[in-house]
Amino acid sequence: MAVIAGSLLRWGHGACAQALFDPAELRTNLSVSGYEQELAAQIAQQLGKYSPKKDNLGDVYVTVGSGAPHRLIVTPVDEPGYVVSEITVEGYLRVQRLPQGAPNPVFDTLHFAQPVWVVTRSGKKLNGVFAGLSVHLQPGRQNAPKMNHQDELYVDIGAKSAEEVRAAGVNLLDPIGLQRSWAPIGGNGEAGPAVVDRLDIRTLGQLLEEMKDSKAKGTTTIAFVTQQWTGGRGLNRILTETHPDEMIYVGRIRLEQPADGKTANQVEPKPGAGIVVGSPASTTEPGKHFVGELQALADKKGILTQIVAATPPRIASYVKGAAFPERFVELGVPTLWPATPAEYALWRDAGELQKLLEAYLEISKLSGGLGAGLGAGLGGGHEEGSLEALVTSYGASGHEGAVRRVVLNRLDARLQKKVTTDAAGNLVLHLGDEKTPRLVFIAHMDEIGYEVKKIEDDGRLQVEVLGGGFTQYFLGHVVLVHKKDGNSVGGVLELPEGWDKPGFEWPSGPKAMDEPAHVYVGAKSRAETEKLGIQVGDFVTIPKEYRPLLGTRANARSFDDRVGCAALIAAVNAIGPELPGRDVKFVWSTEEEVGLKGAAAFAEQAAKEGRVPDFVFAIDTFVSSDSPLESKRFADAKLGDGFVVRAVDNSNIVPLNYLDRVVATAKENAIPVQYGVTGGGNDGAVFFRYGSVDVALGWPLRYSHSPAEVIDTKDLDALGKIIAVLAKNW
Repeated sequence: MAVIAGSLLRWGHGACAQALFDPAELRTNLSVSGYEQELAAQIAQQLGKYSPKKDNLGDVYVTVGSGAPHRLIVTPVDEPGYVVSEITVEGYLRVQRLPQGAPNPVFDTLHFAQPVWVVTRSGKKLNGVFAGLSVHLQPGRQNAPKMNHQDELYVDIGAKSAEEVRAAGVNLLDPIGLQRSWAPIGGNGEAGPAVVDRLDIRTLGQLLEEMKDSKAKGTTTIAFVTQQWTGGRGLNRILTETHPDEMIYVGRIRLEQPADGKTANQVEPKPGAGIVVGSPASTTEPGKHFVGELQALADKKGILTQIVAATPPRIASYVKGAAFPERFVELGVPTLWPATPAEYALWRDAGELQKLLEAYLEISKLSGGLGAGLGAGLGGGHEEGSLEALVTSYGASGHEGAVRRVVLNRLDARLQKKVTTDAAGNLVLHLGDEKTPRLVFIAHMDEIGYEVKKIEDDGRLQVEVLGGGFTQYFLGHVVLVHKKDGNSVGGVLELPEGWDKPGFEWPSGPKAMDEPAHVYVGAKSRAETEKLGIQVGDFVTIPKEYRPLLGTRANARSFDDRVGCAALIAAVNAIGPELPGRDVKFVWSTEEEVGLKGAAAFAEQAAKEGRVPDFVFAIDTFVSSDSPLESKRFADAKLGDGFVVRAVDNSNIVPLNYLDRVVATAKENAIPVQYGVTGGGNDGAVFFRYGSVDVALGWPLRYSHSPAEVIDTKDLDALGKIIAVLAKNW
């Protein structure tokens, strides 16, 4: 699951009422600036009983009442993203950012190796990923991409050619944006891409539901406008159309910067500090009176506010745009990590904003809040295959219990009775008798993640990495904290200090992943965090799900090494419970990502028992350079061309006679095979000291150790078949 389902949006008005906009629909509607059509259509449909107007920019608005004064309450509906700018002959998509100026210094960086949607002209959402570097292939590489600019961004939808891309309905200028990993945080807020925009949309939608109880005289227009990120074009149009006497802009508030360019002395409001009330320092007297009136209403209702000098919403034009009315103010909720995949806001703050708008419109009958949170209402509803079940199970190194259960459940019932669990947590299945040669096939169950090492006094979690990778794939994104009781709570892996300052450069180098990181869980103290049930020793991961791409390709985090686990399951289920005349053990190992620990424990025990295998077939990823960002000098195994003999990596060299023997066996059995050199280590390496030969096998994987991992399931099929053949005949 990419989010935590079933959250409640507690917005502090009492019992919940049905919200106008469904959270699940708001979650799935992508609205890149200038391409908001789907979301605008949904808003217009939801507002149908109010006879909304919709202009040719996509703005949707409803006018209630008549006469003066004319109030305009407006919120933008767009989000920053990308559009397709080129389709390469290899089937990748190049992109152009919208807005064309980055919203912050890390905007592009945080998109590398992340799952995305590509929305076609017909409205179909295609799964895809932004390419990212594989950490295993970078040592010794010169002039590698820095992953900080859109010149290096490529979208992979699983296509093998430009023709396949177009056959899927993708064309130039189709919008692209992050898939949603939204999660409730600490029971009092929510984090994820464009969370604040969607909360503002729901707030105004609920306000419309209450307008029948408004006692305010005059005319009120509530508007949902487009293209705010690309110049405020929708806002410009609405102002020109309505000529309001006073205006409340509900949205992101930018603090006014000093004209001399020096550091601003204003402190960015934090969630829980109350509604942010913004107006320019140079605002006219009518504007100041308007701010004062709203402040008085807030004081009367006991609503905490924080007034700031704010830059007005941007209207950029080659000619002079529409003027804001003199009675103009901005209202917003304090936000952490704005315009990132980890954007966070408090539900309570959004509820207080709604209360202030209700007071402004003299609505005495308060709503019941907005019902479920944005991450709610999601579920499966289909039967999972072994691979999908494995990759959607969470099990960082040392925490593989859930994965063990999936492996066991996917084995033939007759095989389950033969499986044992050793002291290191490895699952071991022995088939055959005591004859030689002794063979071991081993794949690891663990995935990369983090472990909680300390709960800070301010409630944050200090975490340590389990495994390796590029920090930009994880920091600045939503995470799940997996508790010892089996439940999970949402959090955010905090961005590096200074991430939002001009000139920021992402920390890089081989040790960057080893630096301690912090997870924010919505708590302000250690006691609050402990009330969430979080303890030292809990593990943390990025949310994930299995996503089909074009053809036989798929995306998920932790294909490394759940594909290997699935291949072992397929092989032993094909073999069955009897393997006479052979001596074969199948091992699903633990803690490979932190030093091959499970395999080492198994090898040591086998040596003590005098049962050292003659051959070990380590089943793990062949990290492939089949990517637009990698050098093709090595690791060039193609997705879809078969399993790979991992002939050389950082831990092993397969003797050529055994390499040739595997290749010949594969060809005799019509199983597609490749071989080559890659990076990283494998579980078989720990058996060397005892005299075993390591013949490492794998499958080509793009974008290793990232949320964007991509495979071709044909390679998994080939891998399962060769394992079964070798177990019977080697």
